[in-house]
Amino acid sequence: MTDVLVPGGRDVRGTLEEPDGETNAIVVACPPHPQHGGSRTDSRLVTVAETLRESGIACLRFDYGPWDDGYGEREDVRNAIRWAHDDDRFDRERGAVPVGVFGYSFGASQALLAAADVDVEAVSALAPTAQLADDLDACASLRGLECPVQICYGERDSTVDWGPVVERARERGDEVLALSGDHFFVGKNAAIADAVGDFFERTLLE
Repeated sequence: MTDVLVPGGRDVRGTLEEPDGETNAIVVACPPHPQHGGSRTDSRLVTVAETLRESGIACLRFDYGPWDDGYGEREDVRNAIRWAHDDDRFDRERGAVPVGVFGYSFGASQALLAAADVDVEAVSALAPTAQLADDLDACASLRGLECPVQICYGERDSTVDWGPVVERARERGDEVLALSGDHFFVGKNAAIADAVGDFFERTLLE
C-alpha cells in the first residue's frame, strides 16, 4: 500500500493498493458521507479494493477534503480520477491504463456526478441516493454517461432514495443488481466485492 496526496488545492489523501504483478487498470473508490464517519477505511471499500488487486486492478481509496456540502467532495472525486489518469506509474507503452470509479452511498452519488464531467471507462455505484442537492443530481447525471454503469442497491434500504437511480439505470439498459439487505449490507461485503470486481474485470480488462 502507498500513501497518496491527491493534487487539486484541497487536502485529499488516499491509500493506493496495487497488484503484485503489472497493473492493468485502476479504480478510484469513493467513501460514504464523511460527516457520518465515512472514510477510506470503510469495510466495503477495503474488501472491494482487495478483490480488485487480486484481479490485477489497482485501487485508490481516499478521504475527502474539508466538508463542503458535497461540492468540494465532487471535485475531490474528479481530482482523484485525474490523478489516476496522469500518474506515471499507470502509463504503459500501450498507453495509460483504463480508469474506473466506484462509490458507496454518498460516495456512489459522487462517483456518478464526477463521471459525468471526467472521463472514466466504467462506474459502479453501491446504494446511491438520487440527489445530494438540487444541483448535485446523481440521477440526472446518468443521462450523460456513455460508459458501462453498474448500480447495486439493497432491497430493504430505507436510508437513501435509490429508486429513481435504479429506474433510470434500467431505462438505459445499465447493469442493475439487487442485494438482500438494507443500506449497510451487513455480512454482504464479499458478495459486493465479487459483483463489483466482476464488473470491472469485464469493463476494464476485456
